[in-house]
Amino acid sequence: MARILLVEDEKKMRDGLRDNLEFEGHDVTAVGDGKEGLKKLCGGGFDLVLLDVMLPSISGFDILRQARERGATTPVIMLTAKGEEIDRVLGLELGADDYVLKPFGLRELLARVKAVLRRHDPALVVSGQSITVGCLEVNLEGYTASRDGKEIAMTAREIEVLKFLWNHRNTTVSRDQLLNEVWGYEASPTTRTVDNFMVKLRQKIENDPAEPRHIITIHGTGYRLIP
Repeated sequence: MARILLVEDEKKMRDGLRDNLEFEGHDVTAVGDGKEGLKKLCGGGFDLVLLDVMLPSISGFDILRQARERGATTPVIMLTAKGEEIDRVLGLELGADDYVLKPFGLRELLARVKAVLRRHDPALVVSGQSITVGCLEVNLEGYTASRDGKEIAMTAREIEVLKFLWNHRNTTVSRDQLLNEVWGYEASPTTRTVDNFMVKLRQKIENDPAEPRHIITIHGTGYRLIP
């Protein structure tokens, strides 16, 4: 059972989400006011926050920004009707762990909740030999990979990049970090090298490379891996 804070001003949606989350066994605190949501988020005691972006008194972006500035580390899933890439990226840059676009299906939301809780579960032990990113399973020791049970070809550098991103998952990694740690600046590669590399890597990981869900570009900075 997880302790979940739900910040949503639309009463019908708030009540519906609370009921379904409680049915799943979670302990839910639901508030409709952004300022109250910020207070509770900063007060701690929650395993996850579902945070609406479009709130009347203070936006979800501002709540997240202020909470992170005050040291709150609780995982946050943004609920937003905005579909523009810049809005999704802004939420991730401010420290959101995931986002769900309205209107969304209940199953999708519950799956996202489960995934974020798993990623932040201190009792979860991840194998040092293999990792799973989206549909891709990578054996870090044998340098092999498979997708949907079928082996696919991956270069050693692709696996090294994934390994580095995995070790820094859910945080932003700069292009310079990748160049230093993986490329080692050999053969004088540039940050453009990293960008071109990520385009090809997404084709092996993402269901829709044009709308990536696992390797997210943080414009002006680098990339973030969301398993």
